[in-house]
Amino acid sequence: MRILITNDDGYHAPGMEVLEQIAREFSDDIWICAPSEEQSGAGHSLTLNRPVRLQKFDDRRFAVTGTPTDSVMMALREVLDGPPDLLLSGVNRGANLGDDITYSGTVSAAIEGALAGVRSIALSQVYAREGLGDNVPFGAAREWGAKVIAPLLDAPFAERTLVNVNFPAIAASEVKGIRVVRQGFHDYSRGSIVEGRDPRGYRYFWFGLHAIEHTLDHGTDLEAIDEGYIAVTPLQLDLTHQESMADLAARFEG
Repeated sequence: MRILITNDDGYHAPGMEVLEQIAREFSDDIWICAPSEEQSGAGHSLTLNRPVRLQKFDDRRFAVTGTPTDSVMMALREVLDGPPDLLLSGVNRGANLGDDITYSGTVSAAIEGALAGVRSIALSQVYAREGLGDNVPFGAAREWGAKVIAPLLDAPFAERTLVNVNFPAIAASEVKGIRVVRQGFHDYSRGSIVEGRDPRGYRYFWFGLHAIEHTLDHGTDLEAIDEGYIAVTPLQLDLTHQESMADLAARFEG
């Protein structure tokens, strides 16, 4: 089985090493193609205003001077001689829960894989506030990663779908199990923007990482993580709100 792995934290991120260890439990045919630098929050963006460069470390290891989407596109069109059997994106440093998936480069890399018809899974390690910087513990992801992926290898994936996995911010031995849950929703009105001044005296703004309020609706990824479970969420790329179709069509009928 050929596995392509990527991320949005960058080629040298610690979560990439964790993901490679997980992938090697299933195959030795592992290919890496990831952003050369961190691209957190890049979403499903493409680099269109400058050239993208491909750096080769060895026959199966590459970095791209672009976004996670760029990396997957380069892997599928320039690096590999055929589509992989599986795409794994992560292990992200931080949660990709609820609405966060729309910002996430980790999930967007898996989206690009799904668009190409590749079985794609995004994996993220939630961390507590004291886990900032390079001190994020990946123990839960490392111990449980293969256990989550194994049942998904022969599961039916509908066209243009992917699976989003989040590991709770607790020790691997404390994880209560795995739940298949729906996407939750945050209250982004309570997000923060940190203001400062640079050495020349000019104002700047930095989007903060303060806790965002959310309601732990039953059966959501947010609830599962809060209760110590791994959250597994199937996602679809069709964003059409079907219930609005008939009403809107009637409003435009002459």
